[in-house]
Amino acid sequence: MKIEIIKCLEDNFSYLLIDEITRSAVVIDPSEAEPVINKIESLNLKLKFIMNTHHHYDHVGGNKELKKLYNAKVIGFDQDKHRIPGIDILVKNDEIWKDGIFETKIFHIPGHTLGHVCFYFFKENALFSGDTLFSLGCGRVFECTHKEMFNSLQLIKNLPLDTEIYCGHEYTLKNSDFCLKHDPENKVLLTKIKNVKNLLSVGKPTIPSTLGEELQTNIFLRSKNVKNFSKLRDLKDNF
Repeated sequence: MKIEIIKCLEDNFSYLLIDEITRSAVVIDPSEAEPVINKIESLNLKLKFIMNTHHHYDHVGGNKELKKLYNAKVIGFDQDKHRIPGIDILVKNDEIWKDGIFETKIFHIPGHTLGHVCFYFFKENALFSGDTLFSLGCGRVFECTHKEMFNSLQLIKNLPLDTEIYCGHEYTLKNSDFCLKHDPENKVLLTKIKNVKNLLSVGKPTIPSTLGEELQTNIFLRSKNVKNFSKLRDLKDNF
C-alpha cells in the first residue's frame, strides 16, 4: 500500500491510499474534492472508498462530489452517521474493516468531537489520527471532556513506537512554539524543530512523524495525568 499526501485548503492534509497492483484507492478525510481528483487522475486510479475520521467540514467537504464522480462508498463511525455526508458503510469501535489489501482497525477516540475515530492500518503500521493527535500537539476539546481526550491519547500511546502518525493538519511548526516554552531543555525536541524547518523550507510536509518521536517531544503525550493535561490544553487554547 502506497500513501500519497494531498495538501488541501489552507493547512489540511488528505491521504490517498493506493493498491499499486489493482490501481484502486481509498481517500481519508477529503477536505475538498479538486486536489484529490487531480491526484487520482494524474495517477490513473479508481477511487473505491472515502474514509472520515470525524464530521468537521474541513475533513468531509469533498465527500459528496467524490462519491458522485467515482461511485465511491463513504465509510464513517456508526455513532456519527447523522453527521457524515453521504455515509454508506458504518464502522464500530475496535472493528477491523478490510477490502483487498486495505485493512484497518477502527478506534473510537472522543475528545475533539464525540464521534471522532482513527484508522490504524496495522500491516503498514500507519495511524490516521485526524484532529486528535498532531505532530507536537493535540486537537482542541470541542464536544467532550479533557479526561476523554486524555484517555484517547493514552490509547494511541499503546501502539508500536514505530507507528507512523498521519494527522489532519500542518500544525507542526506552530505547535513547536508551545512545546518549547514548556520543555525548553528537550534536545530531541530542538532537533525535531530544526528538521521541521528544513522540510518546510523546501515545500515538504512535516508528516508523518512516529509515535516514538512524539512521545519524546509532544508535551501533551508527556502528560502523566488528566490534571496536568487539562492545564496544558487550557494554556494552549490561549497561547
